[in-house]
Amino acid sequence: MLSPKNHASLKHKVIIIGTGFGGLGMAVKLKEAGIDDFLILEKAMGVGGCWRENSYPGAACDVPSHLYSFSFEKNANWSRKYAPQSEIYNYLKHCAKKYGLLQHIRFSTELTSAVFNDQDGCWNIETAQGQHYTTKTLITACGQLSQPAFPKINGIETFKGKKMHSALWDESYSLKGKRIAVIGTGASAIQFIPELAKHAAHLTVFQRSAAYVIPKDDRPYGPEERRLFKTLPGTQELSRQQIYLKLESNALAFSWAKPLMRKAEREFEKHLNNSVKDNALRKKLTPDYPMGCKRILLSNDYFETFTRPNVSLITENIKEVTSDSIILKDGSSHQVDAIVYGTGFRATEFLSPLKIKGENGVDLNTSWYDGAEAYLGINVSGFPNFHMLYGPNTNLGHNSIVYMLESQINYIFKTLEVMDKKGIKSLNVKEHIQNDFNRRLQEKVKTTVWNQNCDSWYKTESGKNTNNWPGFTFIYRLLTTRVNLGQYEVKN
Repeated sequence: MLSPKNHASLKHKVIIIGTGFGGLGMAVKLKEAGIDDFLILEKAMGVGGCWRENSYPGAACDVPSHLYSFSFEKNANWSRKYAPQSEIYNYLKHCAKKYGLLQHIRFSTELTSAVFNDQDGCWNIETAQGQHYTTKTLITACGQLSQPAFPKINGIETFKGKKMHSALWDESYSLKGKRIAVIGTGASAIQFIPELAKHAAHLTVFQRSAAYVIPKDDRPYGPEERRLFKTLPGTQELSRQQIYLKLESNALAFSWAKPLMRKAEREFEKHLNNSVKDNALRKKLTPDYPMGCKRILLSNDYFETFTRPNVSLITENIKEVTSDSIILKDGSSHQVDAIVYGTGFRATEFLSPLKIKGENGVDLNTSWYDGAEAYLGINVSGFPNFHMLYGPNTNLGHNSIVYMLESQINYIFKTLEVMDKKGIKSLNVKEHIQNDFNRRLQEKVKTTVWNQNCDSWYKTESGKNTNNWPGFTFIYRLLTTRVNLGQYEVKN
């Protein structure tokens, strides 16, 4: 068992960055072990991570709620099979309160730099608010979807109407009765576009590439079902396992048996044909790249939205923006009152713009000049006592990221346990171990659908996939079951 005693020379034994699923889950693990000497730094004024930030209309999860939750804190009261944003956000606030984490969180505290001190084996941390902290172990739980991406468009700064990103939603601004332009058709956009269309005077969607959208098998949970889940918890665990196995089987289609993707293609074609009768519109909504190469999206009302008389779909490229209009390259003009970005996140820029310096002052972003990589997506050679949750190549295309996070949390905890038990000053994954792991990983990525001819947020500009795990999640869990000290440089 990891000893809860404090080290007099350190301000905190562990410092965690972020209060989404990863940060809160890691903190619960420490608390359960009797470790109270830890701190969580959160740049916002409340917990929740991306589920706090993404409050746009229609925001919801695309993984069933029974699986998109902690295994140790099941919730029998989800209102739907796929939980809306507000319920997930409230669930995370509930977890923070129930497990006594609020006293450990420093809100409105943003990490700006962390520098490893080789002599004492500790991290020296500075925040944007001027605080200084010292910790033996630094754990980042910033997620891959925390930095909104904005397109570079000529003249966008001259636009005098309202501009907002889906992850920076301004709830004080009413879009009702407005002429709205939506730029982008990613996972967030397909959720808020149908909602905006209900109230807009006119909604114009500017699409760079069409998305594969299949029906969402969503429905409300009735009071009898919720009562059953509460009185017989085993029924919810059974539901969780069934969902897991069903989603896990989809890894075959993404990774090896690509012909299995044909079933999903037929589902997409049927959904589009049933929703849209106009041939020209159907053609615009049909992707020109292999299915699965980009994220497959779930929606029951996205396609039908484009059949509304107050909605237009534009596939012509944007030339520029003026004070009140969007001008296309064909010369046509569209007057708008507001521009909403559905352009996603800078997902491959892990931990940027944080300045993290490891041994000998090496900068993490410099060491990642060719794309982020880490051993198990957790440890980076040259950065001792540093761990990442939801790090490089731990994102999924088929299952729940919470399952992956719990695997990482257990591995990091076991690392801390081993260090404490053996009196280890610092652990640094060996460079050849990290290189071998990532060489094998990238070889597997090359056999997946993500490596086909399309651009996506999974890839860097050079085409390296730094985001996705190429295979089964249970394999990842097996790899993170135990810590092998032989893979690390150990200083006592």
